[in-house]
Amino acid sequence: MFALNFNKTTMHIFKEKEALMDHLKSIKTPDSTIGFVPTMGALHQGHLSLMQQSLAENENTVVSVFVNPTQFNNPEDLSKYPRTLEADITKISELNTEIILYAPSVEDVYEGKILSQEFDFDGLENQMEGKFRPGHFNGVGTIVKRLFEIVNPTNAYFGEKDFQQLQIVKKMVKKNNMTVNVQGCAIYRESNGLAMSSRNERLSEQQKMDGALIYKTLNGAKEKFKTNSAKSVTEWVEKVFEKNTSFELEYFQIADETTLLPCLRKNKTKKYRAFIAVIVNNIRLIDTISLN
Repeated sequence: MFALNFNKTTMHIFKEKEALMDHLKSIKTPDSTIGFVPTMGALHQGHLSLMQQSLAENENTVVSVFVNPTQFNNPEDLSKYPRTLEADITKISELNTEIILYAPSVEDVYEGKILSQEFDFDGLENQMEGKFRPGHFNGVGTIVKRLFEIVNPTNAYFGEKDFQQLQIVKKMVKKNNMTVNVQGCAIYRESNGLAMSSRNERLSEQQKMDGALIYKTLNGAKEKFKTNSAKSVTEWVEKVFEKNTSFELEYFQIADETTLLPCLRKNKTKKYRAFIAVIVNNIRLIDTISLN
């Protein structure tokens, strides 16, 4: 562990899991709670909003910054993923110096075996992101399970932009009889509607402006879904992106929120959500919106 002083206030930063676990044991009481926000760094206001919710609801808050290699099926995406630990530490400390930061090495987390555990998520892993990123959710399940075992949080906070990931984590917790309460938090957006993402750092200012089309299209799909079938809404979205050559639409899908299975025929008793993945200059952006 090392500590940084900000205005005479110490922020605890841990590089090794054993030291973190010892510290958490030392501050734990029978009635205290630990909130946990796992991140891959390159922090933005969306991450900070998760931390704010954790701070409001728990005695202690732990944030992890770790770019997890096992959830990247594209080596170039892993190598180019922004790593901004010093800036991240500054942002966390400015929010609250009582936040405990865990910023481990790959060795500390994986102990020399950088391999994913195999998970059965009851088919949730086969939809959307799973189709385009083979093995991605095994990597997600592996790192989240390990982090939960290290931190042993009461509550864990995830943004709803990665809604499929949120459902996957909830399924993993349930299947492994873990006691963590997994909470989904609202998507934090740029002023033009573009969902905040660490990958946005790789976009030019013009690309960020153009990216407003993604959320605008999702809102259009939501309005059309009131009176049209999922198939016709999907066709409309595909035409929107055919006209905008700076974007490559990887997928658009309207799905059941619980099963993530595609909506073939609307059922009034089910909750539906639209999911989208778009590639801009080899940078992959995802977003989602509730349709109910």
